[in-house]
Amino acid sequence: MPPQPVAGKTAAGAPVFALVAGEASGDQLGAGLIHGLRERWPDARFVGVGGPRMVEAGLEAWYPADKLAVMGLVEVLRHLPELLRIRADLLRRIAALRPAAFIGIDAPDFNLTLERKLKARGLRTAHYVSPSIWAWREQRARKLGRSADLVLCLFPMEPPIYARYGVRSQFVGHPMADRFPLVTERLPARAALGLASEAPVLAVLPGSRLGEIRRLGADFLQAARRCQQQIPELQVVVPMASPACRDAFEQIADGLGIDLRSADPASRGSIVLVDGHAAEALLAADLVLVASGTAALEAMLAKRPMVVAYKVAPLTYTIVTWFKLMRTTRYSLPNVLAGRDLVPEILQDACTPQALADALLALYADSAGRVALVAEFERLHKALIGDANRSAAAAVAALVEGGEAH
Repeated sequence: MPPQPVAGKTAAGAPVFALVAGEASGDQLGAGLIHGLRERWPDARFVGVGGPRMVEAGLEAWYPADKLAVMGLVEVLRHLPELLRIRADLLRRIAALRPAAFIGIDAPDFNLTLERKLKARGLRTAHYVSPSIWAWREQRARKLGRSADLVLCLFPMEPPIYARYGVRSQFVGHPMADRFPLVTERLPARAALGLASEAPVLAVLPGSRLGEIRRLGADFLQAARRCQQQIPELQVVVPMASPACRDAFEQIADGLGIDLRSADPASRGSIVLVDGHAAEALLAADLVLVASGTAALEAMLAKRPMVVAYKVAPLTYTIVTWFKLMRTTRYSLPNVLAGRDLVPEILQDACTPQALADALLALYADSAGRVALVAEFERLHKALIGDANRSAAAAVAALVEGGEAH
C-alpha cells in the first residue's frame, strides 16, 4: 500500500505550503518563492491563490489571483461579498489541510485577516511584502505582528520599523533587483519589440489593474500624443499586463480617435501596444510615463528617467487626505528609497495630459539631469540586491523548522 499523506506533508513526506497572491506583482514574487522552496524540498506541494507564473511554478490554484486584484476603498466595497466568500472558503480548506506554513503575498487587506485566523488555529504564518508602513499608518506593523509570525520585507528601511513594534521581520532583497543588470542596454530590447533603433522611445505603463487603466489611460494617451507633436519621430510603446487591460485601453483610445490596432512599431510617431514585455519596453525606452507602484521601481532598475502619475478614486483620495492617513509627501518608490525628489510625481487632480507631457518634455531636454538620474538609480539598485527568492525561501524554512534563517 503506498504511503498516505499526513497533515502538512505530501505522501513522500515533503512539506505542503499554502500561498495567496492577489495581483501580477504578487504572482511574480510567489513564483520566485516557490522556486526557492523547491530547491530545499523538490517534492513540496503548493496550493492556494495565484496567477499564471505561480501555476507554471507548480501551484495548485484554487482561485486565480485576479479575483483579489481590487484597488481602493470604494472599489473593495463593490467586490466585498465575493471577497468574503473566497476568504471563508480558503480558511476552511487551509485549516483542514494544515500546511507547514501559510504565506500571504501582498494583498494585506485580504491576507492579514486570513493569516490571523490561521495563526489562531496553530498554523505558522508569514506575510511576504510589507504594506507601505513607511508611507502611511505605521501602526499597521502591530497588526501584522498579530497576523504573521514573520514579515518578509523587500526594502531595507522596513525591518527597523517592525522592530519598534516587536515584530519579527527580515529584509530579503527585491527580486526585481536580482533580475535587472546594473548596466542596461536599449538596442536588444528595441530589436525584440520591432522598434526603430535610432528614434527616441517613450514607454507608457498605465498600470496592471483595470481601475488604473480607466483612471489614467486617457491622460497617458493624450500626453503621449502631445509629446509626439513636439518630437515627431518619438515611438511610443505601451505594454499591457493582461488581455482585459488591453481591451480597456483600446476602448479608451477608440474614444479619443486614436487607432492602436494597426500601428507599425517602427513607424514614425507610432503608438504600439504589446502584450506583456514590460521589462523590454522599459529597457527600450529613453523616457517612461508610469503609474505609481511596482512599475516605477522596475523603471528605476532599468535605469530609465521617468514621470510618475498617481490617481485613485475621488472618494478614496478624500478619505485619505481628510483623515491625514499619509505620513509621507512622496509616493513613488524611487523617491522614497532616495529620501528626496528624484523623479517628478504628478498626483490626482494635477494629473492632466498637459502636465504629464510638460514633465516628460522637460526631462527629455535635460540630458545632464538624465545622466545624474541613472547614476542615482544604480546606487539604489545595489542596495536592493539580496538574492530574494533564496533569501525568502530560507526565511520561510527557518520559520517552519523553528530555527534562524541563513
